[in-house]
Amino acid sequence: MPVSRNLAGTVFVGGAVTLTLAALVYPTMLGVQTTSSAQTRIIADTQWGPLTEGDRDFVVKVRAAGLWEYPLGEIALKKGSTPAMREAGKHLIVGHARLDELDRKVAVQLNITLPNQASPQQQQFVATSAALSGKEFDRTAANILRVTHGSIFSVIAKVRANTNNSLVRELADLANDTVLDHITMMEKTGTIDFPSVLAQQSAPPTLPKDQLTPPAPQPGAPIVVLTPRPDLNVNTNSPTPSPTVG
Repeated sequence: MPVSRNLAGTVFVGGAVTLTLAALVYPTMLGVQTTSSAQTRIIADTQWGPLTEGDRDFVVKVRAAGLWEYPLGEIALKKGSTPAMREAGKHLIVGHARLDELDRKVAVQLNITLPNQASPQQQQFVATSAALSGKEFDRTAANILRVTHGSIFSVIAKVRANTNNSLVRELADLANDTVLDHITMMEKTGTIDFPSVLAQQSAPPTLPKDQLTPPAPQPGAPIVVLTPRPDLNVNTNSPTPSPTVG
C-alpha cells in the first residue's frame, strides 16, 4: 500500500488521509443516551473553559457518528433507488466530512482521543442496510438514520445549553446544523415510518454497554480522516467552521 507524507504529522495511506494520535483521554462508555452525574465532572481546565466528562463524550460521539454514517452515505449513493435517497447519501458524506474536520481539530485542542471505528451497534446499522437493495434498502437505511439522528438531536441541544467550553459549543453548533439537515433529507425520501421512529428514538438502550461503545484505538495508531468530497455539490446551509480552532 503506497504511503506518502505531506504536512508534519499527516500520512496519506492508499489515498486516505490519516493523522497521528497523540491524545490520552478516552471515555469508558458512550451509549447514545448515557446519563450519569459523572457527566458534569470537570476532567480538565483548558483555555477555552472547563471540560467535563459529558463534553468529552460528546466529542467522541460526533466522531463515532461520522464513522458509520459517512460509509452508509457512500452506499446510498450507489444503492439508493430514488433521487431523494441518493441525495440523502450525498448529504451524509458532505456533512460528516465537514463535521469530522472540526471534531478532529477540537479533539486535538482538548487532548481527547478519538476512535477509528464506530461502535458494534453502529457497524451493524451499516451491515444491515448494505445487505439490502432497492426500496427495501431505502426504507431500512432511512429509518435507521432517522431514529439515530432524532436520538442525538436532543443530546446536542443539551450539550450546547450546558457546556462551559467554547470549542464544544462551536462543535455543537455545527453538529446541530448537520443533524437537522440529515433529518430533513431522510424525511424527504418519503420512507419514514414516523410512529415507529418516534417510539424507538425515545426508548432507552437495551444492548450491552460494549455494543454501544466505539473501540479505543491502539496507542500510536493513525486516525482515519473522513475524506472531503468536493465533487458532491450539496447545500447543507451549515456555516463554515471557524478558523479559530484550526
